Amino acid sequence: MRILCVGDVVGSVGRRTLQKLLPKLKEEYAIDFVIVNGENASGGLGITPQAVDEMLNAGADCITTGNHIWRYKEIIERLTKDERILRPANYPEETPGSGWAIFRVAGKAVCVACILGLVFMEPLGCPFRAIDKILDEVGDKTNIVVVDFHAEATSEKQAFARYVDGRVSVVFGTHTHVMTADERILPKGTAYITDVGMTGPAESVIGVKPELIIQRFVTKLPVKFEVATGSGILSSVLVDVDDVTGRARSIKRLVVKEPEGERV
Repeated sequence: MRILCVGDVVGSVGRRTLQKLLPKLKEEYAIDFVIVNGENASGGLGITPQAVDEMLNAGADCITTGNHIWRYKEIIERLTKDERILRPANYPEETPGSGWAIFRVAGKAVCVACILGLVFMEPLGCPFRAIDKILDEVGDKTNIVVVDFHAEATSEKQAFARYVDGRVSVVFGTHTHVMTADERILPKGTAYITDVGMTGPAESVIGVKPELIIQRFVTKLPVKFEVATGSGILSSVLVDVDDVTGRARSIKRLVVKEPEGERV
């Protein structure tokens, strides 16, 4: 089974880029299932139902999120009705929505989980205990499990991946918007990358207009960030998972830039 994990979609440029490039990638690489992190899809911070629809129509099968999930209150009702959108699993149980779901893909079951890291992030439930609980509940329903670990610290991401090595198929990191070059198959068969990067403005600082970020660093004064414009870039990893064992056979970074003058 070929699973594509797409990095954080940022603003309208990210949504446009996804709509433009994802269908081509799915066809070129015969991709069976697409997971997209969409927590910054609306204005660069948060996600709305309209943005959800755009990403699903572009070819996403599951949308994961992160710490900005609650920016727009109108997403709450959608979360309670649509299992294709996941909020982090280590929020309290009474929090609207679900942190994991099982999907049917070409006759096989695939579990996707979304979990928040704690280092330099808000205090939530332990991500390590959260995945233990999810795997207990999944049981023998499937051995194909993909985790979006939305976290800041590289050490926490690496430790989490080692903790679940051999128990899940894929751990892909999100949140920093900067793709790392450490994709690999861990010793027990889990595909891993510390951060899959961003789908958004190519000429930016993590999706924001560079001059605004520079102004913030130089002056130390508050600055209202704005999503950059121009051509987009789609950052992702393609993982080939054995349908029988659930172990990853390969992981490959796929980074595609939107051609100039061909924007939708």
